[in-house]
Formats: sequence, C-alpha cells, structure tokens
Amino acid sequence: MPDRFTTALQQNREWAAKTAQEHPDLFPTLANGQHPEILWIGCSDSRCPETLVLGLKPGDVFVHRNIANILHASDLSSSAVIEYAVRHLRVNHIVLSGHTKCGGVAAALGNKQLGILDPWLMPLRQIREQNLSALQSMSVDDATTKMAELNVREGVKLLKQKGVVLEAMQERGLQVHGLMFDVASGVLRDLDTNDSEEDIKKRLVAFHTEA
Repeated sequence: MPDRFTTALQQNREWAAKTAQEHPDLFPTLANGQHPEILWIGCSDSRCPETLVLGLKPGDVFVHRNIANILHASDLSSSAVIEYAVRHLRVNHIVLSGHTKCGGVAAALGNKQLGILDPWLMPLRQIREQNLSALQSMSVDDATTKMAELNVREGVKLLKQKGVVLEAMQERGLQVHGLMFDVASGVLRDLDTNDSEEDIKKRLVAFHTEA
C-alpha cells in the first residue's frame, strides 16, 4: 500500500493536469513571475493551509509560517519575508493569522521545559504573565483561544512598528489585518485591529524613520 508521500506525488500530477485544463493561462503566467496582493503570516500547523482556506490559487499569497505565528522583532526570517513582500512585491495586505487549538499556545500555557522551543515561545509566556488572572479563570480551550488572539494582536502591533510597513501604510495604503482561524469550522474571524487616530500619531512619532 503506497504511503502518504507517494500518494501525494501522484495527486500532484493529477492536480497539475486538472488545473492546467481549467485555467490554461495560470502556470505560464506564474512562470513569468509572481504578483501576490497578500502576505500571509501564519502558524506552521498542518490544519491551516492559507491558500486553500482563502479559496485562492497559486501566486495569490506570499507566505511566512512558523510555530504559533509568533513575530520576534529580531527574527531575520520573518523580517526578510516582510521586507521582500512589502518593498519588492508591493503587497496590499498583510494578514497575521492565529488559530484555535494551537499547540504552541497550549505549550506556553504549560510549564514543561521544551528545549529550543522555550526561547521561541517567550513572547507567548510574556502574554500569559500579563493576562494571568483572566486566563486562569477560563477553561483550557477558552484560555488557549484567548491567548492566541492576544498573540495576534501583539504581532499586528509589532508589524505596524516596522519601518517598511509603516512607510507603506502611510504612502500607499497598505493594510494590516489580524485574523483567527477556527480549525473546527474552517472559518476566519477578523479581530478588528484598527487603530485610533491618537495611536497612529504616537506610532509615527516613535517609529517613523527616514533614509
């Protein structure tokens, strides 16, 4: 009996043939370059396939994924993706998406030593510390979802502090969105991470830089 990888390779050939028949211009167009309008920053979780979830096609979404969709200010990997997507691909939207039943969030709600994951999950543990009373009053599932939401909000805040993002927001209307994906229903929920005029003014004073 073939294993999942062997089956996947066969299905790829079937998918490619079907897609080429249904959208004959797609692959030739993609071969000439990419022009995505969306940068998606999400979790590495196998249950959260961004292009499929959004009902889009190859070439529509530029992607960065990591454990628990955490953004570290000093992380070169996510910073390079953001810089390239905003400055060179000129995406119109950045989406930061968390999800329910997140294993990384659940790990940060526990107190086991996790090796290399410990420094990676530090921002989540800091969120836990800052909201400890509220989280302890919730069920495990509710606390996991709440902390995932808080993590998205913190990530959106950090995104808007990055010079390349701030510049694009001011000069060409780049939009930053925070979403939650419900793995039990497949539905995305907008967390409404819009800012007040006062918050925007303070951010520009504190983080806007010029060459």
